[in-house]
Amino acid sequence: MRRFCVGGLALALLLGGCSSTPPPAKESEKTPAKAPYLVYVTNEGSGDLSVIDPNQDRPISTIALGKRPRGIHAAGGLIYVALSGSPAAPPGVDESTLPPPDKSADGIGVVDPKERKLLRKLYGGSDPEEFAISADAKLLYVANEDAAAASIIEIQDGKVLATIPTGEEPEGVTITPDGKQVWVTSEDDGTVTVIDTALRKKLKTIPVGRRPRSIAFLPDGSRAFVANENDESVTVVDAVKLAAIRKIPVDKGLKPMGTAMSKDGARLYVSTGRGKKVLVIDTASEKVVASVEAGVRPWGIALSPDEKFLFTANGPSNDVSVVDLQTLTVVRRVPVGDRPWGVLVLSQ
Repeated sequence: MRRFCVGGLALALLLGGCSSTPPPAKESEKTPAKAPYLVYVTNEGSGDLSVIDPNQDRPISTIALGKRPRGIHAAGGLIYVALSGSPAAPPGVDESTLPPPDKSADGIGVVDPKERKLLRKLYGGSDPEEFAISADAKLLYVANEDAAAASIIEIQDGKVLATIPTGEEPEGVTITPDGKQVWVTSEDDGTVTVIDTALRKKLKTIPVGRRPRSIAFLPDGSRAFVANENDESVTVVDAVKLAAIRKIPVDKGLKPMGTAMSKDGARLYVSTGRGKKVLVIDTASEKVVASVEAGVRPWGIALSPDEKFLFTANGPSNDVSVVDLQTLTVVRRVPVGDRPWGVLVLSQ
């Protein structure tokens, strides 16, 4: 006599010897494929780091860091984050009314991305905001916002090797592709200070525009692009002659902030803060060729390793936009912590 399975696996076993194959897992029950990279976002207000799988709608992890995490970079398998105990002082705020800074909170946090935890905090000078890491992962070049200077610091022991005046409120810090210079923007002075990494001395101060925020270099190091928030422009600098050569204007109301350069140097992406957009600049013609409305006050930005997507930290809305660069559309918004500031993308 032929047997039939009528009640699933359990009943089939009771009936004796009848085989049954479990139903296929529902789409929602399947384990998502491992993403080729993760996105790390510093949250200045909540003092933590959001870890984002770009294929999911919310962070997969949150790492406590300390006060006001902002600049974020990676080297030697670790993530470094600038932390500051100085109270936030946006434009228009009377700083005399603010509480005193908590200098014990200043430093550079070191995060293990595999363990997803803060390992230690390095000395980073007073009120560190942005920084760069040497190619050998031995030195930090740190903008000390309230000290009008940049510090050169050994990562191993936190020793300060040099402190170099930069102008008031230094922010953006970028190493030239050949590693021979470090460029630091001064928001108040409207300049870039060029530092010789071998001599550990200032080479030159370059006027660029009002409230310069960040710097991006062409891969060959021939030109630099400086985002000027209050000038509504991007200054092109001859990086060999160390001289500004022209400005790329943007539409009125756009406030150039963060910059990200494509690997081939053909495209420069610029966030525009209160302008809500990310601009696409053709570096050959030095013209804005496209834009996309990314979110509320996009600041820090970063490209995916395949350069198909761009991620923007949107401070006031506490989220990150995922921008498809082929269609120039926002395909996902991922909620993060309070006041997201910086973005880092790492392959895994």
